[in-house]
Amino acid sequence: MQTEHTIWTEKYRPDTLEGYVGNDALREKLQQYIETQDIPHLLFYGTAGTGKTTAAKILVKNIDCDYMFINASDERGIDTVRDKIKGFASTIGFKPLKIVVLDEADFLGREAQPALRNMMEAYSATTRFILTANYIERIIDPLVSRTQVYKLTPPSKKEAAVRLSEILKNENVEYEKQTIVQIVHAYYPDIRKIINTAQLQTRDGKLQVSVEQLIGQDLKLKVVDTLMSSLPLKEKVNQIRQFVADQQVQDFTEMYQLLYQHVEDYAPTKVPEAVIAIAEGMYRDGQVVDKEICFIATLYTILDT
Repeated sequence: MQTEHTIWTEKYRPDTLEGYVGNDALREKLQQYIETQDIPHLLFYGTAGTGKTTAAKILVKNIDCDYMFINASDERGIDTVRDKIKGFASTIGFKPLKIVVLDEADFLGREAQPALRNMMEAYSATTRFILTANYIERIIDPLVSRTQVYKLTPPSKKEAAVRLSEILKNENVEYEKQTIVQIVHAYYPDIRKIINTAQLQTRDGKLQVSVEQLIGQDLKLKVVDTLMSSLPLKEKVNQIRQFVADQQVQDFTEMYQLLYQHVEDYAPTKVPEAVIAIAEGMYRDGQVVDKEICFIATLYTILDT
């Protein structure tokens, strides 16, 4: 017996285009692919929580195909491409088409991406590839050129709020409209994070969220104020570490963007060095396990130069 999902982001992930929110132009193309029961190689990219994986799953669930789903952040090496993917692509399938979904393909290693390029050509008659990525610049040009590329944008804040209210009603959760507005404002455009936060903050059948619990403008202001303060280096970093811990930050993309946006304010005499440090920190962020250590190391590099 299949157990029903209790995680809202999975429980309410749409299986059909009717439930897919946003990206109207992409919806039209997905509908064409489903109607023809065929797809080209595809690359969906955009920020976290904008529906890349959902779009890929809708396709494989509505096209008569055998499919393999691989999360490249876990299986990023060349062995995965040579053994696992090649084994699937080279065998005779039971359906008219085979599809390989490479989720988070921007995590694929330098050796794996060229090998994947060759495989996409060798088995294109029977096997198609769907790649998803947060950062398209991490995908080598030969792979990008072999796919039809779609940049996914998040639904509007209004659409996100409507979707969240629908989920809360279905879960019989009491809520106030202002609470939904606060959550959406804090985590937009990451729709997945919006839904996860609502589930986390639901207690005894009621959505109970304080502004202090939300990662948003409040956290950003605290970080910027601390960076521009006259506090000693160690105390600056310790305060920011505390902010990050209190807010349970997991994705540091916005934090790096914040550092870049205000670099001329807190490091006016060393802008080039600071920008280089931020760029290196963002690059390492996609490769490391503990992203907080990487972010704090970037702070030390910027403030101590």
